[in-house]
Amino acid sequence: MQALILVDIQNDFLPGGALAVPHGDEVVPVANRLMPQYDLVVATQDWHPADHQSFASQHPGRSVGEVIDVDGLEQTLWPDHCVENTPGAELAAELNVRGIQHVVRKGTDRRIDSYSGFFDNGRRKATGLEAYLRQRAVTGVDVMGLATDYCVKATALDAAALAFNTRVIAEGCRGVELVPGDCEKALDLMWARGIMVI
Repeated sequence: MQALILVDIQNDFLPGGALAVPHGDEVVPVANRLMPQYDLVVATQDWHPADHQSFASQHPGRSVGEVIDVDGLEQTLWPDHCVENTPGAELAAELNVRGIQHVVRKGTDRRIDSYSGFFDNGRRKATGLEAYLRQRAVTGVDVMGLATDYCVKATALDAAALAFNTRVIAEGCRGVELVPGDCEKALDLMWARGIMVI
């Protein structure tokens, strides 16, 4: 079975949100159109504590976009976003949530970020997504959402590494592009790892 994974289609990543992805709202109608074509749809959701260490606000003198070391891992600093139980963390209002069977919350540990829907950035803890998919005999995943160059890339790379037949739906992704060209690099890396970009 092929499942659809919707990555972080949340208010804070849409225009007007705390960490808005340019044109991020354009992925919502794509998701709504595609969901009925799948027997299983899973969404990932950033769900950060208010003092998450990926927030620049937690590091006096540091600014958004800087890269620091947190517990031995490189961490890009972001604006406060997707704080648990806030409107910004909710799935996009226009997203057809009735079509989603399961939601995986990630980034819940204040000390470590989690771009991937499968693991935290240090691969120290699993989110439970792999087990959920295996229990339902899923052999392949189609990945789309926000953002191409971070959470979509990390989720797709982990899916492929876990031997799921992995495809990325390009029309359903938008990127942050902290550095121009980041999305193209992300897509090239995915191709190189055997992920089909469709």
